[in-house]
This record gives sequence, structure tokens and C-alpha cells, in this order.
Amino acid sequence: MSKTVLITGSSRGLGAEIARTFAKDGFQVVINYYQSQKKAEELVAEIGPDRAMAIQADVRNRAEVDQMVQQAVAKFGSLDTVVNNALINFKFDPVAQKPFKDLTWDSYQEQIDGTLKGAFNVTQSALPQMMAQKAGQVVNIGTNLFQNPVVAYHEYTTAKAAMIGFTRNLAVELGEFGINVNMVSGGLLQTTDASAVTTPEVFDYIKQTTPLRKVTEPSDVAKAVLFLGSAQGRGLTAQNVTVDGGLTMN
Repeated sequence: MSKTVLITGSSRGLGAEIARTFAKDGFQVVINYYQSQKKAEELVAEIGPDRAMAIQADVRNRAEVDQMVQQAVAKFGSLDTVVNNALINFKFDPVAQKPFKDLTWDSYQEQIDGTLKGAFNVTQSALPQMMAQKAGQVVNIGTNLFQNPVVAYHEYTTAKAAMIGFTRNLAVELGEFGINVNMVSGGLLQTTDASAVTTPEVFDYIKQTTPLRKVTEPSDVAKAVLFLGSAQGRGLTAQNVTVDGGLTMN
């Protein structure tokens, strides 16, 4: 039987690349979007409407998330992998980024809600299905910025750093049910909508200081997510896999 993956925030950017990568591996794909309906529908057409579906849901809204999970299971019969990728209202713009002294707590809260609360809602909603199957994979999308803050994206980085604790606690609790929980932390990606305004100087700095002498691409991260989100990664849990060409070393 085909496996089913739900990827939040997957109508564009990294999420869309993850969707394509899972689809190529034979997964049925649930494409979650918040506002980008047209792009989500185009991606469904690209993958094939028999193997993909697009569902609008704000991951911060539990009722919408529950309905999304129910729709996914109703169409495909199972939910085997969840990828918590959604990013709410953030751009990697080193020029526009406010220094800490000018930030408000609301800026932090917005990222915490989009990242941590979103992952909480989606994972908890999908859990009964995975527990019933006695198998499942959860892959959370992090960042290498909490290890090497090339630019001090305070609110984004803090929210993503919280995902390490979320990942490891879930892994400890859910392992006995056959559920793996891991995290993939990419470097700054060239190029997604979120990094479209990143200056050439930042990309050049990363390229020159990375052992592979290249900036990470969405496909690099997507392949790592597929590994952890499929049967190939069943031996790994509670791990944070950094995909940034060796810029940060664990």
C-alpha cells in the first residue's frame, strides 16, 4: 500500500520541494496551504490529482487542523508521515530585520504560534491515526541559525530552537508506539520565497565559509526529510539532522 504524507506550508518553497520529493518516492501527498491556493492546486496537478490533494488550513487553528487530518485520512486511508514545515509571515531580510531593542514580544509570539503551536496542533491531531497503525514518522523543520546565527533573526530562530525540545520529548514518549520523531535543520536556502530578499553578500559569505563551497538548495533538505520520513529512517529518532553543507558541525 502507498504511504501518505502531510506537509504543512507546502504550496511553495521548501514545502513544495518536499512534496515533489515524497511524490517521486511513491507517497500520496497532502499539500497544506494557508493563502497560496493557486500554487497548491498547480502542485496537485503536477503530481497528479489521484496521488495528491490540497487542503487549506491555518495550522494555528486546531479546528481547521483536525478537519484537514480527517479529510486526508478519508481520501487516502492512512496518514503515515507528518512534516511540520509551515512558516508564518517571515522573510530572511538582513536589511529589514529589526534589532532586539526594537522588537516587541508580539513578534516572538507570532513565530512561536506559527512554528511551535502549529507543529503541536498538527502532530497531536495526527497522533490517533499513527498510534492505531502502530507506526508513523514526524519530521520537524528547524534551522541551522540557532547554531550559527549569521544574521540575528531573533524571533524566527528562537521559535525554531524550541522545536528541538518538542522533537526530543515526543520521540521519548512515542517510540513505544512505533512513531519516530526527528528534525531537519537546513541552512539558508537558495532560493525560496522566504529568502528571495536575502542580499547577495549573505549568500556569498555562506558559500565561502561552507566546506562544500555552495549554498544549500531546497532539494538538499527535501532528500533528508524523505529519508527520515520514510522506512529508510526507521532506525533514527530524536535526532536533529543539519543540512547546510557542513557550515555547522555537530
